[in-house]
Amino acid sequence: MSSGDEPAVPPAASVPGPSLPARAQRFTIYRADEPVPPAIAGAIAAIGNFDGVHLGHRALIAAVRETARAAGRPAVVLTFEPHPRAYFAPHLPMFRLTDAPAKEIVFAHLGLDGLIVRRFDATLAGTGARDFVEGLLVRDLGVAGVVIGHDFHFGRGREGTPALLAELCAEVGLSCRIIPPVALSEGAAPVSSSAIRAALAEGAVARANALLGYRWFVSGAVRHGDKRGRTLGYPTANVALSDCGLAHGIYAVRVRLPDGAVKDGVASYGRRPTFDDGAPLLEVNLFDFSGDLYGQGIAVEFLDFIRGEERFDGAEALIARMHLDAAEARRIIAGDPVPSMFAA
Repeated sequence: MSSGDEPAVPPAASVPGPSLPARAQRFTIYRADEPVPPAIAGAIAAIGNFDGVHLGHRALIAAVRETARAAGRPAVVLTFEPHPRAYFAPHLPMFRLTDAPAKEIVFAHLGLDGLIVRRFDATLAGTGARDFVEGLLVRDLGVAGVVIGHDFHFGRGREGTPALLAELCAEVGLSCRIIPPVALSEGAAPVSSSAIRAALAEGAVARANALLGYRWFVSGAVRHGDKRGRTLGYPTANVALSDCGLAHGIYAVRVRLPDGAVKDGVASYGRRPTFDDGAPLLEVNLFDFSGDLYGQGIAVEFLDFIRGEERFDGAEALIARMHLDAAEARRIIAGDPVPSMFAA
């Protein structure tokens, strides 16, 4: 499956994403420097970057919900944008598992009362550990307690450790709960964002999804291409992805459309070596669909890897293989009855 040219990747803020399903819209997202909204005032907050919102992060979220429920307080997540690594090294590519809109979608499915997004800038980067607690957590956000992972560091130069955070919280009357590492099985390596990136780089989508606890997905605006997919009998919705470390190849996918409908499909991510060997592009052929999606936001969930990207001798050989890829994608999807996380 191959079509499309190499459109420039627009700034992240300009790329439309999927809206939240109705069941996931009942939580508060707070980004401003104004007073914290009453719905999440005095909350217990899980703190971290949460790239991927994977099973290790889910343990923090389960703990914050449990702690908040026992205290009769709201349960929220406190996270930071841009990712601190992007702030300190903006010139280096960074494969983010979940950008800000994607994290919001996942958080909204996890029974939280809200999300606090704090801008990571020079002021926050230069904040000492004590000021992080007394200034940000107590004075600015008014939280009643925190939940963190065993490897959480904070403050200027990462001077704050979990032990120091527990000590500083005790001084100001905040609760502090530290969650140990999470693994899929006894003796296995802890779940981590880096392990998920490594799995996706190998095309091991099933392993990545197991570590995430949901199907990995991307979102973006459908772009115009050269319409080659139509001539091959496989029209595609094309999405340019920035700094994506996914292995080039063919995947079985489910796609949430702008109207909320969820469609099955087969997707190619790569450089189209049979034709132009251009910039990487995600091209999605939606089964049993016809319509105009240009300029609209879609979300693409990856179920499994079918094969790596190949160069074919011509269009006929490519089309024959595309028939096999589509049939294999249908087989994979039929054997995976778990509904899309975007289903209404």
